Amino acid sequence: MNLSKALLASLALVVACQPKARPNEPLARIGSEAITADELDKTVGAELKQLESQYQKQVYDTKRQALEGLIQKKVFEAKAKEAGVASPEELIQKEIASKISDPSEDEIKSVYDRAVAAGQQLPPMEQVKADIIRFIKQQKMQGELMAYYEKLKTDMKVEVLMPAYLPPKVAVDTQGPAKGPKDAPIILVEFSDFQCPYCIRAEKTVVDLLAAYPGKIRLVYRDFPLPIHPLAPKAAEASQCAQDQGKYWEMHDKLFAVDGKLEVDNLKKYAREVGLDGDKFDKCLDSGDKAKVVAEHHKAGEDVGVTGTPAFFVNGRLISGAQPLDEFKKLVDAELAKK
Repeated sequence: MNLSKALLASLALVVACQPKARPNEPLARIGSEAITADELDKTVGAELKQLESQYQKQVYDTKRQALEGLIQKKVFEAKAKEAGVASPEELIQKEIASKISDPSEDEIKSVYDRAVAAGQQLPPMEQVKADIIRFIKQQKMQGELMAYYEKLKTDMKVEVLMPAYLPPKVAVDTQGPAKGPKDAPIILVEFSDFQCPYCIRAEKTVVDLLAAYPGKIRLVYRDFPLPIHPLAPKAAEASQCAQDQGKYWEMHDKLFAVDGKLEVDNLKKYAREVGLDGDKFDKCLDSGDKAKVVAEHHKAGEDVGVTGTPAFFVNGRLISGAQPLDEFKKLVDAELAKK
């Protein structure tokens, strides 16, 4: 869901201005049956949490970008004054733009050839040569300007004291297969789907994260099979059947390693490959008894606003999607600093 800043701000204002209804207050009636405020809140709770989180992130990003703009303005104004020039624009012209040389013929031809290879329909190179030269010089200018700005910030000892953005904390149910110390300062709850390609990609990040913080993180895995992945629910049941025999993580790792080949016959084969009692596993899987466990996991995710996979909670703070390792480290480091 992509929402503009203006729309998010409007939604937040509308929500803030709404009078708080009592949980049992009827909001609609169908004959003698009432739809209560509590029922409505449970229906839209996940969506509202997601909207609130998006709004808070938009507010933070807007402030952070504005702060960087103010820093940049003041840094260049100070340097222009020190250099005895009238404005930052004159400073940039003198220190950077005037020193950008024209590109070589080879550079021009390389840019032209890459554009043609990418499918662009271009006239002969001589007709667009001036545009290519302008483009190359602008690219060089941007790179030099950024390097110059970073040096100025270092020389002027610029410090950004605005705290990093931390998603709001929510209370996440941590029941489920887990590994890592029970008293670990970081509880990482993962809602995932064995058939989801983004979840498969994220598993390496999880492995790297645990390795980067030995003894500091307890990982809890919760099933959240998506409707668009028809094989995912049974795969989730298979992992829970493996849990009964004490080999959950072996099955978990196997299911993520098979690139979505999760038909029932394959699940039974994988069970034997990881050392499970095949007959017991087959009976468990065929019975469908673990479907209710998977449903409980899914409901726990819905209750905290999960709508897609993978979704991670670092001590209750959401990271949505297959994010880079550094995004996880930011939250982990922030939580560890508090401890």
